[in-house]
Amino acid sequence: MNLIISLIVYLIVFGLIWWLVGMLPLPSPVGQIVRVLFIILLILMVLSVVGILPGGYFPQIRF
Repeated sequence: MNLIISLIVYLIVFGLIWWLVGMLPLPSPVGQIVRVLFIILLILMVLSVVGILPGGYFPQIRF
């Protein structure tokens, strides 16, 4: 259950960062590169949290 809550919090924070970066007036090629990098980072983050990829340390959020 704690893993699901942590994943939800990470996805919300990631979505807010995605939204803020999307509001920046970037030229078209740069915007597409940033979008692709964010998608790759999101996929790696989800796979790492699920345990498919060994990777980055995601600290647990404790209430």
